[in-house]
Amino acid sequence: PDIGVGAYKTYKLHSQAELDNFFINKPLEDYIFEEFIEGHIQTYDGLVNQDGKIVFSSAMVFKEGVMDLVNESLDFWYYTMREIPEELEKAGHKLVTAYHLRERFFHFEFFCTPSNGMVALEVNLRPPGGLTTDMWNYANDIDIYKEYANVVVSNRFNAVVERPYYCGYVGRRNNREYLHQHNEVIASFPQYLVHYEPISGIFSSAIGDYGYLIRSPDWDELSDIAAWILQKPEVSVYRAPKPPKTTKSRR
Repeated sequence: PDIGVGAYKTYKLHSQAELDNFFINKPLEDYIFEEFIEGHIQTYDGLVNQDGKIVFSSAMVFKEGVMDLVNESLDFWYYTMREIPEELEKAGHKLVTAYHLRERFFHFEFFCTPSNGMVALEVNLRPPGGLTTDMWNYANDIDIYKEYANVVVSNRFNAVVERPYYCGYVGRRNNREYLHQHNEVIASFPQYLVHYEPISGIFSSAIGDYGYLIRSPDWDELSDIAAWILQKPEVSVYRAPKPPKTTKSRR
């Protein structure tokens, strides 16, 4: 839809028959048709000060797109990277310059294709949704809300950003059965589980009904914990794509 939130009433069309059926049952809203891009999503996110300088940056990896999560009610987890790939950071800097950003958060999304190419997806001149800003705090042991206030009041960003942890969000759905119950999750990973809460409102259709934040300096460890939390009685769960080898700055 031309005006929509979280991939609501967004569809992937595979054939002429599905295209015809879409127009037969099309809602009254105006629609935009886009080329389908195969790949997973990487983001470049951060905060610029009053002079347009990037004072905080982060990057995330998603395996699934929001449309598939909403339409197929999939399990969901994503994570912040400890280091930002150079090409992703360059693309993010270009967008910050092109939009003349000042004193605000940004959230840019890109498709990473199977050939390791990058395709721009979205520009959001706001923080990422869900619990992502809390993930920044846990990944860096900082208070991003306080630092944003510092930028607004006195154009300062005081925190040291070193990204000592990967931080992941793991979302479970109420209509699915999991091998490990909530109390077992809480008891099993006290040193890795930093936050958990029910998810309500429009976010729950995309990121699940209950969310867990986990962190670790080791990506394989983080991924194994996420897989354990999402494990079904009969099937194993996917891993998110591994972080790229090529890296850039810590800021």
